[in-house]
Amino acid sequence: MKNLINWKLFFILLIVCVIASLLVLPYAMELASSEDEITAINLLLVAVQNLGMFAVVIFLGLLLSKQIGMGLPILQGVLEGENKTKELKAILPPSVFWGIFAGILIILFSLPFNYWIPELSSSEAAPAVWKGFLASFYGGIAEEVLLRLFVVSLIVWITFKIKSKIKKTVDGNLTNLGIWIAIILSAVLFGIGHLPATAQIVPLTGLVVVRAILLNGIGGLIFGWLYWKKGLESAIIAHFSTDIVLHVITPTVLLLFR
Repeated sequence: MKNLINWKLFFILLIVCVIASLLVLPYAMELASSEDEITAINLLLVAVQNLGMFAVVIFLGLLLSKQIGMGLPILQGVLEGENKTKELKAILPPSVFWGIFAGILIILFSLPFNYWIPELSSSEAAPAVWKGFLASFYGGIAEEVLLRLFVVSLIVWITFKIKSKIKKTVDGNLTNLGIWIAIILSAVLFGIGHLPATAQIVPLTGLVVVRAILLNGIGGLIFGWLYWKKGLESAIIAHFSTDIVLHVITPTVLLLFR
């Protein structure tokens, strides 16, 4: 049990994910048009609920990612006493670039949906910028831990275990197909996971569901690819950058030109 995973990494991710789950509350409550105040009891309940969920998700994610050769190579290396400054500098620019690129793509693809579903583009549908900034930490960290570290790792691990062509190449390595199946499925789940928040604004129709899966799937594919190629740190940086574009920069620009 002691050597199953890096326990220092486990507790760091757990603490950060629980904090992120608290930071997203103002954004989520405004999106739901809730008039309730955030109290100490609310914070405690959310913290306890997320503590249990993320403890399981992070443990399994670290365990599975270790077996398939994925994970958090930079942070784990730092915790083991290695100097990873060079590696961090190497992944930072491309991660930010892909995050911004994903944000721009999502905005462009959202334009026809904003025309077809005008309620989603109204100013009332967008929470305050500072709340969007805080929510970006949840998207960048907690959602990546859940969907990439856990879900992608789980599906890739399953394909690795199944005795089929999806599982392995001749020399026993994971195939690109198996990994892409995991990335695509996690991207679809990423989109579906945003439907409850969308339902707070408009009724869920077929068009709304397609929109959620398509727009969030764009980010999910990019973040999944970065997790595979560069590690979860890169996916986290990219996802955070995308959310800053969507929830901070874009609404700020729109407010300036109102």
